[in-house]
Amino acid sequence: MTQYTFPCIDGHTCGNPVRLVTGGAPMLRGATMLEKRAHFLAEYDWIRTGLMFEPRGHDQMSGAILYPPTRDDCDIAVLFIETSGCLPMCGHGAIGTVTIALENGLIRPETPGQLRLETPAGRVDVTYVQEGRFVEEVRLTNVPAFLHSEGLTVEIAELGEVVVDVAYGGNFYAIVEPQENYRDMADFSASQLVNLSPKLRAALNAKYEFVHPEHPAIQGLSHILWTGAPMHAEAHARNAVFYGDKAIDRSPCGTGTSARMAQRAAKGLLKPGDNFVHESIIGTLFRGRVEAAAEVAGQPAIIPSISGWARVTGLNTIFIDDERDPLAHGFVVT
Repeated sequence: MTQYTFPCIDGHTCGNPVRLVTGGAPMLRGATMLEKRAHFLAEYDWIRTGLMFEPRGHDQMSGAILYPPTRDDCDIAVLFIETSGCLPMCGHGAIGTVTIALENGLIRPETPGQLRLETPAGRVDVTYVQEGRFVEEVRLTNVPAFLHSEGLTVEIAELGEVVVDVAYGGNFYAIVEPQENYRDMADFSASQLVNLSPKLRAALNAKYEFVHPEHPAIQGLSHILWTGAPMHAEAHARNAVFYGDKAIDRSPCGTGTSARMAQRAAKGLLKPGDNFVHESIIGTLFRGRVEAAAEVAGQPAIIPSISGWARVTGLNTIFIDDERDPLAHGFVVT
């Protein structure tokens, strides 16, 4: 019998799930986390699908696996897994992973209140506030974010022509702002956005190419960010981020918030030192800030930071039995 055991600690970041795998993960080849990510996808993607997809996971499930860092300037490395694949970076996942790991003694920082994460997208600096056992807030200083493309147009049957900007904040995001055929995310139910988003994503990926200019292994548009007017008194904007096959992020989305800040900075709407509070579809908040100006391949970029909170929800020991369970590697209902 081939039964694999994966101890996990489950939690959520501002409403979106995080499953931290604390044992059973494979050792990976590669000189960097980007190379290790490629090895995982090539040989061990069944672990991701088994832990993220039904019947052990669900449409919104995301998680992470901790590894020793490959860089001397990082304390710990993180591989992000979710229903859509292995993301180069995940903001809500990083906030949840740091919270879960600190509260359960999985990592012990050299300097209390500070951590340096190695992600496939690069180094992410973390500060956190811990009171006793519990972590109250985590702030990430993300990888450089930039506006990739402006004013791209495609047509989808339900809406007609749609105009988007595409920005990178750790993943590529198509940002849909008010226009002739779209006014506000409030006009659509979550299920309607889930129906529209894969069609919009497919049309954009078919017509345009999205490749990180410094890391060509990071390519393809993966997320759709639908914008809206804020409902929370402290928020500057509201969003619903689509990812995977059927998921709408319950958190304000960390890499999406980074991409949105980069887009707004490129248009002169934000500058270094400015704050940007982003509201999720369920009303939770991430507090973003433009930390500094930067460059990516000679093009303007920003260094964004995002703060949020996470909570641990429970312990979970998951079995994947290749011999006895015909659904060992999970399934997706489309």
